[in-house]
Amino acid sequence: MEPTLVGLAAATTGGALGEGEEEEEEETPPVIYTMENKPIVTCAGDQNLFSSLYPILSQQLPREPMEWRRSYGRAPKMIHLESNFVQFKEELLPKEGNKALLTFPFLHIYWTECCDTEVYKATVKDDITKWQNVLKVHSSMDWLIVVVECDAKKKNKTNILPRTSIVDKIRNDFCNKQSDRCVVLSDPLKDSSRSQESWNAFLTKLRTLLLMSFTKNLGKFEDDMRTLREKRTEPGWSFCEYFMVQEELAFVFEMLQQFEDALVQYDELDALFSQYVVNFGAGDGANWLTFFCQPVRSWNGLVLRKPIDMEKRELIQNQEATLLDLRSYLFSRQCTLLIFLQRPWEVSQRALELLHNCVQELKLLNVSVPPGALDCWVFLSCLEVLQRIEGCCDRSQIDANVSHMVGLWSYATEKLKSLGYLCGLISENGPNSEDLNRTVDLLAGLGAERPETANTAQSPYKKLKEALSSVEAFERHYLDLSHATIEMYKNIGRNRSAKLVGKDLAEFYMKKKSPQKAEIYLQGALKTYLAEGWALLITHTRKQLAECQKHLGQIENYLQTSSLLASDNNLTEEDRKHFCQEILDFAKQPIEEGQKVTLPMPSFAQLKNLHFDPPNAVIHVGGTLSVELTLENQMPIPVNVDHIAINVHYSIEKNSYRKTAEWLTKHKTSNGIISFPSEVVGLSLARSSLPMLELYEMYERSPSDNSLNTTGIICKNVHMLLRRQESSSSLEIPMGLTLEDGAHVLKCSNFMLEPGINKITFRTQGKEPGTYTLRQLCISVGKMQFALPHIYPIVQYDVYSQEPQLKVEPSSDSLLAGIPQKVKFTVTTGHYTMKNGDALQLSNADAMVVLYHPDSKAVIYSNTKGERASEVSLMIQSSEKITSISLPMVPAYHVIVFELEVLYLPSTPIRMMENEHQVSKDVRRKSKEKETSNSDMATVDQKITIDCPWSIYSTIIALTFSIPFKAKHSLLSTGKRKYIQVCVQNMSEISFHLSDSNLKNSENGTDLSLEPLNSKAKQCIYSKQAVFFVWELKWTKELPSCLQCQFSLSFSSAPSEEHSLSLKPYTYEFQLENFFTLYNVKAEISPPLGVEYCKTGSLCSLEVSITRLSDLLDVDKDEALTESDGYCTTKLMYEVVDNSSNWAVCGKSSGVISMPVAVQATHKVHMEVMPLFAGYLPFPDVRLFKYLPHHSAHSMQLDADSWIENDNLSVDKNMDDQADSSSIKSRGSIHSAASAEHKGLPMPRLQPFSPGQVFNSSAGMQILVIPSKDDHILEVNVT
Repeated sequence: MEPTLVGLAAATTGGALGEGEEEEEEETPPVIYTMENKPIVTCAGDQNLFSSLYPILSQQLPREPMEWRRSYGRAPKMIHLESNFVQFKEELLPKEGNKALLTFPFLHIYWTECCDTEVYKATVKDDITKWQNVLKVHSSMDWLIVVVECDAKKKNKTNILPRTSIVDKIRNDFCNKQSDRCVVLSDPLKDSSRSQESWNAFLTKLRTLLLMSFTKNLGKFEDDMRTLREKRTEPGWSFCEYFMVQEELAFVFEMLQQFEDALVQYDELDALFSQYVVNFGAGDGANWLTFFCQPVRSWNGLVLRKPIDMEKRELIQNQEATLLDLRSYLFSRQCTLLIFLQRPWEVSQRALELLHNCVQELKLLNVSVPPGALDCWVFLSCLEVLQRIEGCCDRSQIDANVSHMVGLWSYATEKLKSLGYLCGLISENGPNSEDLNRTVDLLAGLGAERPETANTAQSPYKKLKEALSSVEAFERHYLDLSHATIEMYKNIGRNRSAKLVGKDLAEFYMKKKSPQKAEIYLQGALKTYLAEGWALLITHTRKQLAECQKHLGQIENYLQTSSLLASDNNLTEEDRKHFCQEILDFAKQPIEEGQKVTLPMPSFAQLKNLHFDPPNAVIHVGGTLSVELTLENQMPIPVNVDHIAINVHYSIEKNSYRKTAEWLTKHKTSNGIISFPSEVVGLSLARSSLPMLELYEMYERSPSDNSLNTTGIICKNVHMLLRRQESSSSLEIPMGLTLEDGAHVLKCSNFMLEPGINKITFRTQGKEPGTYTLRQLCISVGKMQFALPHIYPIVQYDVYSQEPQLKVEPSSDSLLAGIPQKVKFTVTTGHYTMKNGDALQLSNADAMVVLYHPDSKAVIYSNTKGERASEVSLMIQSSEKITSISLPMVPAYHVIVFELEVLYLPSTPIRMMENEHQVSKDVRRKSKEKETSNSDMATVDQKITIDCPWSIYSTIIALTFSIPFKAKHSLLSTGKRKYIQVCVQNMSEISFHLSDSNLKNSENGTDLSLEPLNSKAKQCIYSKQAVFFVWELKWTKELPSCLQCQFSLSFSSAPSEEHSLSLKPYTYEFQLENFFTLYNVKAEISPPLGVEYCKTGSLCSLEVSITRLSDLLDVDKDEALTESDGYCTTKLMYEVVDNSSNWAVCGKSSGVISMPVAVQATHKVHMEVMPLFAGYLPFPDVRLFKYLPHHSAHSMQLDADSWIENDNLSVDKNMDDQADSSSIKSRGSIHSAASAEHKGLPMPRLQPFSPGQVFNSSAGMQILVIPSKDDHILEVNVT
């Protein structure tokens, strides 16, 4: 589609005349050429020759594109050049000061086919000279001479020179420095390769020169235009003059079909003018803006049906245009270019912005506008834009892009409604004389209909004129527009906008006395606003709906809406009182049967909180419960309430046995206050749960100088706030809700409910045990009642009937045996009343004594409120078998609390630790459940039997006492000498005094004695501290294989001995087996021969001596013993290891030896070791095991297990590591042997010696190792 500039050529050419021209030139009619949006190229010389070549030239020139490179770094573009070839005349050349580009000839061509030298000299040369002189006078440097060569003429002329001579002459005469300005076109009318090559060369040259001229002249024009724009701050600068200059540039771009660049020029003009208007509104006004401040006298809307509105362009050129004229013309040009660019939907978007901006600009410039004139202009402009878009798009495109056009439909509907109110077409009585006069004035401002729309039946002009002509016509047009707009909004999913238009339509129907039609739109809008929480829109819509419901006679709906409005703080106080009075007037009407109206309570009063007294909402049968309601009256005036009732639901749970007083107290709220969520009256719960607005400041700064361009506020969680939510409105609360008037109803009658916070107190007495749930709340006011159908969160109180109970528990975390401890007794009376003589009978136990203090007190608490009631002295009588505790006289549902001291005296000694291994796993699992922070202490349960006065059955209570001490023993050896060490550890949190430590043998023989090496003074042991006791074991005869020992220790608590009771000592029994020393192991390390000290990296000699210290004993009689001719030997295995990695054992580090069973029998083993570090190094470890044959697997496994169990005891200190590693090796050997037996491969086994049977005399010895001389790094091991 090519744009045409109708009538532009004449106007532009005429406007190009200079101001200083003579009168004769002004009277001479201007030369007008056909302008088809193409650059002008003049043709001089042989016109007949050009006429014959013109068809080919006009067809071939635009066929190949050219790259157009522009200045200022703008992106290059590929354009197809077309030209308007016209005859050369001097009048076409631009004069000084002329800024017109459309009539500017960009290139001048001289055509000749002269082939005769004489002719050239006689006529052609003079003609070219005259042509060039005219061009030089007008400073036109863009020219081209075309010499056409024709073979036919060459044959007819015999005396002609070769063609090159004519061309050379022309080039010498006119193209001295620009030889490329003369081109040859050979046989242009022939269809030959030579002709085609000639045409291609000529067209390339023509395109290049034309593009160069165009770029040069256009650049100069842009520089002049930029200079003119920079002068805009000078007093004499005119926007209209600058407008015409920049529009000339836009015309040129349009000429080249560069519509995007042309649109940019108009957008720049638009932005420049808008900025000046904004500055004018801020007080910084330009003088030329006063031309646009003249009153508006014409409001005929936009003109978009022709490319250029010449009438408005002339007004701008003559500086007579109003603001609306300038905006209309500017937008019409933008619209034309956008349609050329196939962007019609941007036209609708820009049109909507234009219409809104024009309204604001008229206000900023204080332009006088007659009432309704701007509405007419906007209405006509909206329809003009819509019809222009519909004219260039098909129906499928329009339906797919309704979202771009619906804004204009809505704006047109809004302005037509404003005109209807202004002209009295929506009033009840129709238009009056003043309205008719105003209508006539508005129609007069429209002027006559334009010729281009005169034959259009539905033109905007005809629609507006018809709509303002009568009430019926207006109603028809307004309803058509409104329904069409609503339908469009719904189709594109913009339901909020559809509801807003429907709300306007409902207002129209109310004016037309059709409330039944208005109600549908109002209900739909209200539902949307409620779901989304638009408070002001809800208030306004409810007010309209109330009026509609009143006209329709919907009494209940009207009362409900009135109650919501009466509680709405967005209304004025007078409006709220009016709607409240409407409710009260209806309430005062006589009550007929079944005529009570029930409304939801939140609009009348809101339940804020509820307070129970007692706070835990638990009372016993016969007790009194107080319920205090806090209500906030939403009405603006006091309301006299007949009564307020709470419906209570009574239930007995199946597991009501759990509902004891103790259970209820632990599971009930402590403060007794239940708060209810605040509800915004009439808003949905979904809206109230939405997040808060997240508003942030937004600044946009210039990238060049960092100056502030714009600022604003943005919402970062708009996607959360504007989500569409499905929710029911508050209108959907069920009507006719009635309360059951049964036995379980709390009532309060005849009181005044003041505006704001009110407190109402209800009292009830517990009758039957169970749970009471507060279900409903109802306020009755005459014929009205306001109901809260569900009280949420759930509110309950409990009534219980309790049996008497006795609870005995330690006052501290645990009870310690052996010292006085306090025990707390708690007697809950329940429904039982304590009488005179009632007492607790405790059966005395031998191991536990009840200690009596004359000043013992019993404290009595109220079971209902938990308050301390009184304190009485406690009477205790004790006999040999019974301890009687007299209880004070206390009424039902009270608690008696007192403390007694008990002393547990263990009658049996604490067994040795080995016995713990005999406890079954089930018992251990149960004991883990009772573990506390001091779980390491051993515990003892003591059961006591108590007879209570309210029961014929005895109560058995178990008290757990913890033994505060933990003991363990160990056997120490040095050669044959033996020592027994007992470690006592205080596991409790208190300190003790220790004395009279004693260790004795159970056999009490004189051949064996234990000599103490301990201090006899009293010792203090603190919490978590250990004390050690040592005895030396001496004997005169052979030692027994098993030794039973008993350790005893007297103790008392450290602070003071409050009681003069003789406490039993702490005892600990243990057993020692096979502890006589059988072997002495000694290791010696010697340096190499000739060397005084061992050196690192050098081999040293290690000699291990194993010496038997006793003859054959019973412990030696096992599978390893071999007897031959009265000579007994046993097999031993030795092993040399170094766990500290100080030595490297070279060669065989272990072996099996046959050891004679005789005193001082010795076996020596030699091996080599290498020290790895320098310094005093400890000797490697030497370990000794019994080497048993494979057939003794079963018995050996039992012995090994027994040894493993004994390994849990303390062993000889010097043999700890040996025992541990032997244990590991023993277990590993057993496992491997067992697995080997399963495979059929019998293997020998190792059995470690018992603690004390092997003494290592070299344990703890060290040897000095010096570093080698060639070591650069010295490593010293310090132990």
